[in-house]
Amino acid sequence: MSVDIAVLIGCLASIALVFVWTLITGSPPTPTSAPVRRTIMALLPARLPGAESQPVYELGAGWGGLSVALAARYPDRPVVGIEVSPLPWLVAKLRGAVAGHANLSVRYGDFRKADLSDAALVVCYLSADLLAELGPKLAGEMPPGALVVSSTFAIPDWQPMDRVTAKDIYKSPVYLYEREASV
Repeated sequence: MSVDIAVLIGCLASIALVFVWTLITGSPPTPTSAPVRRTIMALLPARLPGAESQPVYELGAGWGGLSVALAARYPDRPVVGIEVSPLPWLVAKLRGAVAGHANLSVRYGDFRKADLSDAALVVCYLSADLLAELGPKLAGEMPPGALVVSSTFAIPDWQPMDRVTAKDIYKSPVYLYEREASV
């Protein structure tokens, strides 16, 4: 019986932790669905711009599924997932370790404070409010020619190079942008 109580307490604590961080960040850790992940992968070019040392970033990596897929897609590039919510970060970290991609790292922290000046690609599934805040940061930091993929919500004042609709129940849009010198 004490094992059952310990498991119950652990489950409730996990739920509370996710709930509290959702209140703090204003956004729940929502996984990218398989159809949307497939749409993102199909939209991405086989070769990314810039040197192979320029990383791929997933901002708000959540549970890590998309970061693992990106690491598999671009094995010669560093892939960095950044997550601020402790439990999803831990799951993403473990998921990355189990996947065994040497090019994948998952960092704990606020992506709004991350230096993205070396990015070849930034991928995100963030709320419209966060994208409104993120747009000027990306325009100011990312090198010209770098790519941005945003799932579901568009980046305000950015013109997408392409927009594809995922074959999921929500018909989620996926946007592909290129960081231009004039953005």
